Amino acid sequence: MKVGIIVYSQTGNTLGVAEKIRDEIQRKGHEVVLERVRAEGDDPNSKTPLRLTEAPDPNGYDAVVFASPVQAFNLAQVMKLYFQQMPKFETKKVCCFVTQHFAKPWLGGNKAIRQMGDYCGQKGATVTETCIINWTNKQREEQIATAVRTIADAVGGLEGC
Repeated sequence: MKVGIIVYSQTGNTLGVAEKIRDEIQRKGHEVVLERVRAEGDDPNSKTPLRLTEAPDPNGYDAVVFASPVQAFNLAQVMKLYFQQMPKFETKKVCCFVTQHFAKPWLGGNKAIRQMGDYCGQKGATVTETCIINWTNKQREEQIATAVRTIADAVGGLEGC
């Protein structure tokens, strides 16, 4: 099975979790491609309009994992733009996770996950698993381990792989 992990990461925290998920899915014997969403003007203090410079196509994968940080209690603007511009797609499995600074998921994480699910639905896909990692939570490492296990199990559990 071929799995795509499509990640936007500004500080590297989200990317670090995505790499752990990649490694676990590979350990289960699947082919994994980690691709980055990148943009010009993604500095929150910049007045420059956002423009995607890298926007991976989710088609061609048997499963896709989308990952993004939470910014201003919402899904990051770069990831919103990515979802708005990406083509419709159909995969067998779609999972999403977000990382956020605050210790509680109700401080933006829950909303960002809902937004990702809504965007995926608009593009023809259903999200099967979601995870929120709260970076300042004392259980952060446990949350990361749970996210890695949950997403790798969901993606790796495809029939016929």
